[in-house]
Amino acid sequence: MFAEKRMIKFKVIFLENAKKFLDSLNNKAREKVLYNIWKSREINDPELFKKLIDEIWEFRTKYSGREYRLLAFWDKEESLNTLVIATHGFIKKQQKTPKNEIEKAQKLRTDYLKFKSRKQ
Repeated sequence: MFAEKRMIKFKVIFLENAKKFLDSLNNKAREKVLYNIWKSREINDPELFKKLIDEIWEFRTKYSGREYRLLAFWDKEESLNTLVIATHGFIKKQQKTPKNEIEKAQKLRTDYLKFKSRKQ
């Protein structure tokens, strides 16, 4: 039998707020969230990774009756790697993604791009 070669479509980088969110989860929930993120790098599935608005996307995980979200954006400026930058996470408690969470992701995206442009 031939081993199936998997195509990784992007690399994920976690900003500090995203790391803190993941660290705040219990081990099983964190493992499930990370598993879904890694899985979304190989397959297009809006149940795992979905565009919210403009440049903001969300990694989605449903586990043990809770909905975990990590907001993110694409950084396609690198010629070799396509990056997805995870800004922060939260446990979703209502139907729509809270506006303040989207605004936070947009601000973190702006800050990231400004910092990156100063480094170059």
